[in-house]
Amino acid sequence: MLERRFGFRIPLTVFGTSYVRDRPVRVLCSDVSDSGVGMTAVHGVAPPAGTVVGVELELPGTTDTLWAAGEICRHHNDGADGLTTDLGLRFTAMARLHARLLRDFCVEARRGTLAQLLSRVRLAS
Repeated sequence: MLERRFGFRIPLTVFGTSYVRDRPVRVLCSDVSDSGVGMTAVHGVAPPAGTVVGVELELPGTTDTLWAAGEICRHHNDGADGLTTDLGLRFTAMARLHARLLRDFCVEARRGTLAQLLSRVRLAS
């Protein structure tokens, strides 16, 4: 898969809600970064590429719900079961508080990953 996202992807498995033309669509988030989120939706209700949607999700370890607007930049039908569609959402608008919350979450996750890698290197030597 061609990597086009600017930020490092943080693995994240949470349910969220996207709003397509003011209609809620449940999604399963698979990863998140400062610039976007990877999601999976039921094939029949997944928005096409280029659609602007709202998204609501709760980050682990936080009490606040993240709200953002974004554009569907990736729409890939999953051939394995034919029931789901993989989506890529690029954030286009977000409240400053939520952007800070997302950035802090991503920074802490990166620090945790780096700490694990460093401990493995130290144990190997």
